[in-house]
Amino acid sequence: MIKAIYPGTFDPITKGHLDIILRASKIYDHLVIAIMNNKTKNCTFTNAERKAMIEKCVSGLDNVEVIFDEGLTVELARKLDCKIIIRGIRAISDYESELALATNNMILNDEVETVLMVAKPELSFLSSSMAKEVASFDGDISPYIPDAIMEEVSAKLYK
Repeated sequence: MIKAIYPGTFDPITKGHLDIILRASKIYDHLVIAIMNNKTKNCTFTNAERKAMIEKCVSGLDNVEVIFDEGLTVELARKLDCKIIIRGIRAISDYESELALATNNMILNDEVETVLMVAKPELSFLSSSMAKEVASFDGDISPYIPDAIMEEVSAKLYK
């Protein structure tokens, strides 16, 4: 069984994240979505809210589970016996930062591989940060956020 882990903050999950999840779930036997606590980010949604939203979006995918973790993703991969870390890239700037992370992970554990999945062109501009910024100006976030969680996200972002 080939297990992969897709880490991220997912604050909130976007259509871009969901696309990577759907595509990766077809490639790997088991996919772990790891909500990571990033000390450099102030999250809008709680861990429980993010987990509930992701689970709602992936409810039909039997080979996907959602967990929380803190610390190094490569250590979580080792604990869960995942040999693959999935990362999505949208632009060359993502590639540069993901290359640095992947290289660092190789230094820490050369048995875990990083697989970069390229965003679909129509989703390449999406980010949680951009959705939150658009909402802060009362803009339409429906292009960013999966329909399944639009109500929860709107309730929190539109004040």
